Amino acid sequence: MRRSLVQSGPPMKLAVIGGGPSALYVTSRLLSLLKNEPNIRVHVYDRLWSPYGLVRYGVAPDHPEVKNCTHKFDETAKDPRFRFFGNIEVVPTPPFGSIPRLPSTRLGHAVQLPVSSILPYYTHLLLSTGCTLPTLHPTILPSALCIPALSLVHWYTSHPSNPPTPPLHQKPHVSIIGAGNVSLDVARILLTPPSLLSGYDLPRHVLEVLNRSTVKHVSILARRGPLEAAFTAKELREMMNIPGTSMKHIPSDLLAPPPDVKVTRQQSRILQLLQKGSKEKYGTTEKTWSVDFFRSPTQLSSAAGETKGDLPLTLTLSHTALDPTTHASVPTGITSQLHTSLVVTSLGFQADPSSTPFYDPQLRRFRTLPGGRVVENQDGRVIKNVYGSGWAAGGAKGVLASTMMDAYNVAETMVEDLVASDATDSVASPSSYIGVQNGGVERGEEDSEKRDILEIMNPSASLYSLPPEIASALPERKVVEFKDWKKVDGEEVKRGQESGKERERMGWEEVKDFLGLKPAWK
Repeated sequence: MRRSLVQSGPPMKLAVIGGGPSALYVTSRLLSLLKNEPNIRVHVYDRLWSPYGLVRYGVAPDHPEVKNCTHKFDETAKDPRFRFFGNIEVVPTPPFGSIPRLPSTRLGHAVQLPVSSILPYYTHLLLSTGCTLPTLHPTILPSALCIPALSLVHWYTSHPSNPPTPPLHQKPHVSIIGAGNVSLDVARILLTPPSLLSGYDLPRHVLEVLNRSTVKHVSILARRGPLEAAFTAKELREMMNIPGTSMKHIPSDLLAPPPDVKVTRQQSRILQLLQKGSKEKYGTTEKTWSVDFFRSPTQLSSAAGETKGDLPLTLTLSHTALDPTTHASVPTGITSQLHTSLVVTSLGFQADPSSTPFYDPQLRRFRTLPGGRVVENQDGRVIKNVYGSGWAAGGAKGVLASTMMDAYNVAETMVEDLVASDATDSVASPSSYIGVQNGGVERGEEDSEKRDILEIMNPSASLYSLPPEIASALPERKVVEFKDWKKVDGEEVKRGQESGKERERMGWEEVKDFLGLKPAWK
């Protein structure tokens, strides 16, 4: 269906920002579609020292089957046209974004690579930076006793950001705001007996905290009803089957769909599971959990100077109903209070504006056209040879299968554009192509405006050169390449086998010493 690509020059040299599943699915598909093309290079940059993104640092430890996609990524990494550069933090620079990174999201050991240093050295760019920030509650903000679910997930997966250990001692009651799969992941990890988790990819220090945990009940608060719940039947079924744990009964009228509503197969399964209840009867177990539908927290308070034992917090809950037209939750005017020990907010994720070039604050990500073509925010011009994939392009939604299909679509669009592009005989050096000094694009600007296209990449980029920051950091042992990661991977599996578990994760300090790396700065 496509003609042969020209092989007299470098048809494509792609820089990928982000090393998660979307980025690697795009890479895998692209190299497969162009398997007979020698003049292709794909360089993946990730601010984390290891690849796989959410697959390593987001998937629940007791879901090892979800991580099987890493085998495919490992095969892709064997392609000699592929390179991975971990521990590289790409920094937006004007005019491609200039928002400083928050101190809480910056990785101090990573090499800083400005976007302006990438553009002259590549013909194409893929932005696949994900949604790495939690969406916060508008009135219930993070504190010592109110933490985002993302912080908990990063804690039990040993994310390089080194999140704080959650205070689970003397916290019998945990309230989770939000009813998605992440909410159920967190609840399941908190309620499952640690002895049943010990064989999974759960770090030793996490198991030690869970063994000391005093959590007895988890309340999951949903502002809408069961038909609108974002969790899947699979996740709910796992909650129902946790040994030694039971679910509080839900009134039958809340589980009866309106007579004029046709429920989907997924919704029907969820209703059936909620009606049937947990495997163990409520009231007979040491640990319990509940799903409180049509409850929207509006305020979190604690009475200073008063002793409230193990339940020092009070959540004010607005009782809600479903607007029949918009399906939004609307307050009924009734409120109630819930006494709790710890609050976890699980309201979704958004892109980090400081790590995403061309970030659109209205969308909380960057703008793309079908197929992943990135659009410039100011005047809507298509940015030639710049693409986006995954959550950073489409928002934090979907599962791994939908991420894969989106990524394949982006890869196919890239190949279509490559085949359709006109051949060029012009040669430009990296320093002459991009007007970094004045923050603008010097070459092709007049022509690009006529075609309503913005050109920022270098169509004649050398296959073999690297941005100077990377070229200097490699011999200084500040970069983690894929071969380095495989050494760490093998060591983690070995350590895990010695203690009867899937793997024992290594943190940055261990990895640095194990590989003989040096931090970029202290």
